[in-house]
Amino acid sequence: MYWLFKEDPESYSFAQLEKDRKTAWEGVHNNLALKHLRQVKKGDTIFYYETGDTKSVVGIMKASDDAYSKEKGDLLSSKEIAVDVVPVKKLKNPVSLQEIKANPKFKDFLLVRISRLSVMPVTDDQWKEILKLSEQT
Repeated sequence: MYWLFKEDPESYSFAQLEKDRKTAWEGVHNNLALKHLRQVKKGDTIFYYETGDTKSVVGIMKASDDAYSKEKGDLLSSKEIAVDVVPVKKLKNPVSLQEIKANPKFKDFLLVRISRLSVMPVTDDQWKEILKLSEQT
């Protein structure tokens, strides 16, 4: 499955993830984003989207394990969810939110529809289109 995770690069950038080689993705509080995060499985591929001034998809990560609860209790009732991620690669060119919004193929993309959501699924077609856009100069 494909996902998109958002982060402010001043808090934790894709470059920092490449240096660290692994991190726990945590600190998600929105209920819908938590619902999505709970569904992440080992091997899922994830776009890294930088918020702030960048507002672009800049890299690809992979879930190195299933989502897990950081507190006692089960995954479904926990509000402290994490997923361990590792970097795969930096995109050749960042794909900006402006490019995504201008492309009719993304009219139903949650990044466009619910822009504040920090964890969201990405369809196969959306994934392929972002990769295609990242290859353009």
